[in-house]
Amino acid sequence: MKNSRKALALVAVLALAGCGIVNGPAADKKPVESDDKSPLAEYMGEGFSGGGNGTFTVRAAGGPQESSEEQLAKQRKVEDATAACMKTAGFDYVAVPPESNPKSKFSDAFNLPPDKFAEQYGYGISTIDWSKPAGEDTGNPNTAIRNKLSATAKKAYDKALNGQFGTGDGNVVAIPADGKGTNNAKTDLGCRGRAAEDVFGKRDDKLADFSKYDSLFKDLEALNKRVEADQRVVAATAAWSDCLADAGHAGFKKVQEPRDKVSKKLDELTGGNSGPQNPKPGKATVVGPPSFDKVDAQKLAELRKFELELAKADQTCKAKVYDAPHKKAQYELEKEFVGSHKAELEAYRDGTANR
Repeated sequence: MKNSRKALALVAVLALAGCGIVNGPAADKKPVESDDKSPLAEYMGEGFSGGGNGTFTVRAAGGPQESSEEQLAKQRKVEDATAACMKTAGFDYVAVPPESNPKSKFSDAFNLPPDKFAEQYGYGISTIDWSKPAGEDTGNPNTAIRNKLSATAKKAYDKALNGQFGTGDGNVVAIPADGKGTNNAKTDLGCRGRAAEDVFGKRDDKLADFSKYDSLFKDLEALNKRVEADQRVVAATAAWSDCLADAGHAGFKKVQEPRDKVSKKLDELTGGNSGPQNPKPGKATVVGPPSFDKVDAQKLAELRKFELELAKADQTCKAKVYDAPHKKAQYELEKEFVGSHKAELEAYRDGTANR
């Protein structure tokens, strides 16, 4: 459970730092559910959500959120610093105002109501190729600059811009294989990484700051277990399982299992994306969404059909017998939690407000 608390802290850090995850795993993406706010949202952030199955998540609530002017100003500073750094390295780079960045081609999809999203995209796992760019990049002057370079020059450009983990596609995350953080003095983060650290601070330092909230995160985990163990939720889960079975999808006992099954099937088709099993110390494992380019088209089509049918049945059954009793139990227990943890929650809210 300690790792899950660290994961919650990391998500909070990424959100606070304005380092949104582009084209992240589809399992982490969810369509808009409602405008309701949980009692904890006031303290844990606008996108706080009880995720079920022993987890809590921090994610954008109500679809993609507009950046505040303060966030936009920080992103402009990152762009300006990146341009200055690239010039020193001998490369051209144009600072691109964040407000001119293209809209994600999937943003409209994730603004759909849950039933419409399930109907068109299922869970968004095999139905959306997350390895492709999130938006059209034709208007970015830096794309044209890079495209004019030779293959060798492109590698040098990417290394200068993104450091030793740069790949040029912008859609992967590189993680040191030894499990250590990226604040090592020998780690080359590139112009963009150094600029982001200068403006937003070092991620590892922010994670260390969040250690003071470990007790709160531990209590949140215990709260979520209480929600899942509540007899109203247990009964609702059983009713949901029976409903799915009646729809031709038997065998699911936990609400996350249908989504997990689709993810597992996609991993089998793509070979997964977990990287080498025994990486050498000091090397990097590149992690990112799997590409569908080399996947058997017929098998992918069959998986997408399976996903759409399962997701529609799942969503229908949740709306019919699960969502309302789960939310009632969750909100009641969260209200009690706020009453008994008000001081800790206020400290978390106030301590993260200006980050």
